[in-house]
Amino acid sequence: MEKIVDIIESIAHEKGLDIKEVRNTVTVALVKTAKKIYGAQYEYGAEIDPATKTLKLYQKVIVVPPEDERLLGGNENFIGIKEAKEIDPEVEIGDELTYELPLDNLGRTAAATLQKELEYHIQRLLENNIFEKYQNLVGKTVFGTVARVDNDENTYIEIDEVRAVLPRKNRIKGEKFKVGNVVKSVIRKVLIDKSQGMYVELSRTSPKFLESLLELEVPEIKDGLIKIVGSARIPGERAKISLLSLHPNIDAVGATVGTRGVRINAVSKELHDENIDCIEFSSIPEIFIARALSPAMISNVKIQNGKAIVTLPSDQKSKAIGKSGINIRLTSMLCGLDIELVESGASTPSDGTIKDDQPQKDPNALKNLFGNL
Repeated sequence: MEKIVDIIESIAHEKGLDIKEVRNTVTVALVKTAKKIYGAQYEYGAEIDPATKTLKLYQKVIVVPPEDERLLGGNENFIGIKEAKEIDPEVEIGDELTYELPLDNLGRTAAATLQKELEYHIQRLLENNIFEKYQNLVGKTVFGTVARVDNDENTYIEIDEVRAVLPRKNRIKGEKFKVGNVVKSVIRKVLIDKSQGMYVELSRTSPKFLESLLELEVPEIKDGLIKIVGSARIPGERAKISLLSLHPNIDAVGATVGTRGVRINAVSKELHDENIDCIEFSSIPEIFIARALSPAMISNVKIQNGKAIVTLPSDQKSKAIGKSGINIRLTSMLCGLDIELVESGASTPSDGTIKDDQPQKDPNALKNLFGNL
């Protein structure tokens, strides 16, 4: 067990692990080995001597009163105070004595057992570190190379140390990948499966993928000058995203769209030309809903019992609903409210749940409509 520190440093460097974690793993492996060799009924401890840089194994014994029941039957985990005083005159009841166990004479069986224990615990340490790494990447965009596509069209992608899976349901409609393709996606979830080990699921349909792409494309978002308040998507068709500027001289929508739409178009292209509406967020829900329902011109918005009652001219209703109801559904998803459309002067309301993120065309419309808020 000489030069154990050098061995630990070598393992840590080779595996990319923290030296302290490897040291702890080595001592845990030695204690496990001792339980298998000397007996699991005893208590053990292990440490690395900083002076000699060697590994030492101890058996722990607790000092108890002479009448303690645990002394009966020859339980070697406990020692009476009288006997303990003979070893160390300053010891007190409740203290712990340690006996060093020699490692040089453990034999081949113990050495083989220690090697297996060490390999097992180092592997667990590696897996835990990788798991924590990818847990911290949930919601972030990653790149990977397609390694396999199974019969169910689930796509397996190599990302550094792991093979992640992009399920068919998490693909944008119409997408197909081949082995060797480089795919960009967001990490949706990471978990430990008892049969398969670590499972990393990717997604290209999650709103988080849109947000992550925008963060990569728009420096002001990455730098925290613009905040993404929320987003909603119907993958491959249309999306709405609400933006808030945290700097007085930055236009959140303008900066995100970019000159001649260069930034938003780059993100849209990655999403198979998904139409992305950028909406300026407002803390006043009535104003925010009116903005989100663009390009429809809204007459009035009233919040009642967790529902938004939206009044609008009859010729604006189809715009508010959108093709196949997509605009009102997205608005409802983005604002978190059901939306009921009421035509101006109509007695029968029209229900729906859709939204849009284009700005109001009439600059005075919101001021006129919501001046009483």
